[in-house]
Amino acid sequence: MSKPDRDASPLWARYASEEMAELFSTKRKFEGWRLLWLWLAEEERRLGLPIPEAAIGEMRAHLSDVDFDAAAREEERIRHDVMAHVKVFGEAAPAARGIIHWGATSAYVTDNADLIVIREALGLVERRLAKVLRRMRALALEHRAVPALAWTHYQPAQPTTVGKRVALWASDLVGDLEEIRSRRSGLRFLGAKGATGTQASFLMLFDGDAAKVEELDSALARRAGFAKRQSVSGQTYSRKQDDRVVQALSGLAQSAHKIGTDLRLLQHDGEVEEPFEPSQVGSSAMPYKRNPMRAERICSLARHVIALSFDTAMTAATQWLERTLDDSANRRIAIPEAFLATDAVLILLENVFSGLVVHADVARRRLEDEIPFLATENILMEAVRRGGDRQELHEKLRVHAREVARAGPGGAALLFERIAADGDFRLTRDELADAARPERLTGRAAEQVETFVREELDPALEGIAAAESVPLKV
Repeated sequence: MSKPDRDASPLWARYASEEMAELFSTKRKFEGWRLLWLWLAEEERRLGLPIPEAAIGEMRAHLSDVDFDAAAREEERIRHDVMAHVKVFGEAAPAARGIIHWGATSAYVTDNADLIVIREALGLVERRLAKVLRRMRALALEHRAVPALAWTHYQPAQPTTVGKRVALWASDLVGDLEEIRSRRSGLRFLGAKGATGTQASFLMLFDGDAAKVEELDSALARRAGFAKRQSVSGQTYSRKQDDRVVQALSGLAQSAHKIGTDLRLLQHDGEVEEPFEPSQVGSSAMPYKRNPMRAERICSLARHVIALSFDTAMTAATQWLERTLDDSANRRIAIPEAFLATDAVLILLENVFSGLVVHADVARRRLEDEIPFLATENILMEAVRRGGDRQELHEKLRVHAREVARAGPGGAALLFERIAADGDFRLTRDELADAARPERLTGRAAEQVETFVREELDPALEGIAAAESVPLKV
């Protein structure tokens, strides 16, 4: 336990922020246990149990000076982490030795401390995500009318705009933000429930006074800042809570993976470029390369979060009756890593969208290469307006397009020549060119961006203070 946390995993040492790592540190964990023991003793004393003020004072004085080495030695001896820390805390606060953990079972400190950390970690995720969305908001509005080629089935489709594509990404993240908020507000504190959730030990302590047992339970939830608590439980809080939280992180990771993949495809085509530091090396063998390393890392870490969601799902599904211990080792890994990896993903997203370079000229050129084909729908509608038969003209367009396609790259420009020469369309070459202007083919994309920002994004961000920016680690 004395080993530094950030030596334990690349998520600590390489990717996540200091702030998120601190939430899941051993120091934070065991100080949280001591605070919960203090609250328990204070509330039990308030409700009439014979706990001396000196015991309370000594416990309060030693909340932060945990002797990790002593606790590790004791745990190695007795093979029980909670009882090891009870003993070490009692040695630091001898007046309280006999009443620490009075009436409680291990889950009182382990589960309640986890819930407090999870709530704070969700808050940090919310703030980081808000910062990402603010960056995306600016980018979407700036490029809301910049034409670009859209793809369906990864085949050229109708035009869109760069800003509309950013808004699509942001729309998924707004849904994830709402889910994160919902999971945070829906967390239920375990409280003081005893060995099987019946509160029998506390009922005995208070000589059968159920009202005092209920007050103890609700008072502990209030002190921890929880509006909701589990009214029924086994020894632990329902592992469905863990699963709902990690599933929300998985949803965010799914959105991030999609964004990262799209960025990688677009950077391959030269339409966008993620930030590239002046001294950054793209490849050990090919010095000219500018790899999309941030987007690749987003996908890599997001995939880990998605995979971890299967852990919490299986843990929730395999609980036995009032509790089993095969959740313990898994939760120690899956929950912190899900948050740490999500934190790293959001740091990367914020960095990318803070400096994403949009090559509008490249996007336009790629669009114009396909424009003759993409404009056929507009041409068809205009030709019908001028008296043509829609079905006959559709067939002619199909034939013309197939003939032109056989000409290979660059042949698309011939399409307009064939249509202009076909009298059934009643359109001149200039009229065809006007119908094919990229700005005329993007529909309501720019307006949709403005509507999304006004009606969905801005209301979702209202009242959220963004987390501080974190420099990228190597």
